[in-house]
Amino acid sequence: MLLSIDFGSDQPIYMQIRNGIVTGIASGQLQDGDALPSVRTLGAEIGVNLHTVNKAYKLLQSEGFIEIQRSRGTFIKAGNAAKNAAEFLQASGDPLRAIVSEAITRRVDRAVLHQMIDHLYDELEGNEP
Repeated sequence: MLLSIDFGSDQPIYMQIRNGIVTGIASGQLQDGDALPSVRTLGAEIGVNLHTVNKAYKLLQSEGFIEIQRSRGTFIKAGNAAKNAAEFLQASGDPLRAIVSEAITRRVDRAVLHQMIDHLYDELEGNEP
């Protein structure tokens, strides 16, 4: 599994793991039913404590992105995440407000922000020219 962890980042490592897996789902690199490495294996691969990986997996499970099956493993269940779209939109309001507020303060044109979002959607959905 390809995860890029920035140990110098202000973002907690468990969130980097979580975001990397969500990005993998969004881009199609991870599909429903795909197995994820065990907590110990992923921790060893990326050089982090297994408790950090476990925290990321528990968060992903609570958000509906993965399913943890005792003695079988951890699997992508992205279809479950779609059910939680309303919760996602509500939870994203504050972080999105902060981004838009900073963009306005820095005088970033609304169209530029829209283009950035469109570009990210295209990139993650594989529609980039």
